[in-house]
Amino acid sequence: MVEKNYWFEKEEYDRRLARVQAQLVAQGHDALLAFMPESVTWLTGFFTRAYSSFQFAIIPASGAPTVVCRDVEAYYLDSTCCYPDRVMWRDSDDKDAVAVNAIRTRLGEAPSVAVEMAAWPLTVARFNAICAGLPRARFADAGPLVTQMRFIKSAAEIAYQRGAARAAEAGMQAAIDSAQAGVSEREMAAQICAAMIRAGSDLPGPGVMSSGERAFHLHGGYSDRVLAHGDIVQIETTPNVRHYHARFMRPIRVGEASDDDRRTVERLIAIQDAALATVGPGVPATVPDAIYRDGVLSAGLRESYTNKTFYSVGLLLAPNGGEPLEAAPGCGWSFAPGMTLHTYVLARGFGMSETLLITESGYERLTQFPRQLFVS
Repeated sequence: MVEKNYWFEKEEYDRRLARVQAQLVAQGHDALLAFMPESVTWLTGFFTRAYSSFQFAIIPASGAPTVVCRDVEAYYLDSTCCYPDRVMWRDSDDKDAVAVNAIRTRLGEAPSVAVEMAAWPLTVARFNAICAGLPRARFADAGPLVTQMRFIKSAAEIAYQRGAARAAEAGMQAAIDSAQAGVSEREMAAQICAAMIRAGSDLPGPGVMSSGERAFHLHGGYSDRVLAHGDIVQIETTPNVRHYHARFMRPIRVGEASDDDRRTVERLIAIQDAALATVGPGVPATVPDAIYRDGVLSAGLRESYTNKTFYSVGLLLAPNGGEPLEAAPGCGWSFAPGMTLHTYVLARGFGMSETLLITESGYERLTQFPRQLFVS
């Protein structure tokens, strides 16, 4: 007997499934083919670290889902998936033929099917093979049908993100403690990762991490470089619990910081405070986004400000680093209760960021680490 290890109560999966099925009925579809790994896990519970192998879920407009995956994942299906129906392929099988047969036997020869066409695991060749195998079927792009539902988190999802935030704080403290002249980035990363794993993170991270010249360029990773006195360390800790993410950035100087450094960071904090003071339900995301940009540019901290200022985080499986809800000039969405977002401001190698939960009356910082320039 395989022990069940559901991430959520089955009733939560049933509610998610019902919401998607209601949309399928409204749009006149017989089913959804969910190819995004996050969609499969969010709707059925099924999770395996091997999600990059060919797998998907058939979500009928009524009734229980079917998971299609590799046969060696049977244990993880039994332990994490709330629904029993599955089709399993072996390495010697024609995977496209298995997929076509699974769809045909559950939906018939001529169903109307919504497909997550933007999903990275669904190649053009595989989609063409499915279409060729079901010539009478009608396929339509599902668009962000499931993804948009995932923007609003349940209380149980937020609880995982609170745990991830605590792990992020443990990682940041390890970063500050280990950022010493003569210490390599690799050793510093090892300390951060160990701290986050011990604090409950499912993956080590550490996230964005770089020093010296690379600290002035986003998305650096650790290397063999040895920290020197006076270095900036750009660090973002990105742990997750049940693959639900929370993250944040803090600025670090190795050895000493100048008065100009401190003024710069104080100005970034003030700009962020002004932007976040406007955040709340119904507020257009362009409002705090403009405060970020105008504040940084008017202070002369950057010559241009092209990056996003908010993006949604939650259940994220690599290669996805964020959900496709972002704040930038011209975006058309507003904050809503239950959203969880990473928000950041960057200038002169210094970064300050938080993970926020939008509440009924404003927002809550899930990341609670002190907001300042740290000198190791």
